[in-house]
Amino acid sequence: MQAKDAVGQYGERVAARRLEEDGLRVLDRNWRCDEGELDIVALHGEVLAFIEVKTRTSEDFGVPAEAVTPVKQQRIRGLAQRWLAAHEHPYSQLRFDVCTVVAQKSGSADYQHLQGAF
Repeated sequence: MQAKDAVGQYGERVAARRLEEDGLRVLDRNWRCDEGELDIVALHGEVLAFIEVKTRTSEDFGVPAEAVTPVKQQRIRGLAQRWLAAHEHPYSQLRFDVCTVVAQKSGSADYQHLQGAF
């Protein structure tokens, strides 16, 4: 496993744990199809949230959320349509969130959940 992959997996674990602590129910993690992968799909009350997780070891090259470009947002929307087609429950409210995790050399990671980010 490459260091980049390990950092990403760490961030997804942090995000999933924090989302559950905040009352969201994680339905899927790392859901894959031919077009790509959704990091986290979670239920927040009646709202289905598709959550992109961005993890960094520093903010030297910008904040993690900046990596969720319009092209990436469009790809995530398409993946969300594929996820919805593969699951039978009719969700009436959808949301696209971004969770950012900045790993620290010691102590807890800096975490932020941007609801309705795009």
